[in-house]
Amino acid sequence: MALMEEESEWKGFRKCLERKERKILDGMFDKSRLYIPSCMYSANPIVIYPIFLSMLLHHYRELSEIVNRVEQLTGERYDTIPK
Repeated sequence: MALMEEESEWKGFRKCLERKERKILDGMFDKSRLYIPSCMYSANPIVIYPIFLSMLLHHYRELSEIVNRVEQLTGERYDTIPK
């Protein structure tokens, strides 16, 4: 599977990280597995691009949920585009 191959290619990078950061990186690759069907349909010759996009999408979704929750708790709207 392409995801496993890409993850394997990042082993050198992973080895240079602190243990805590390794767990975070592993979690990012784990989250990208949720989007394997979407990655397969991207037809991108550079395999890591859809994997990165999957990671970004998942973290953006989580961040949006956190922002919505904070808005509910505070009653204030968070404007992402400063004026």
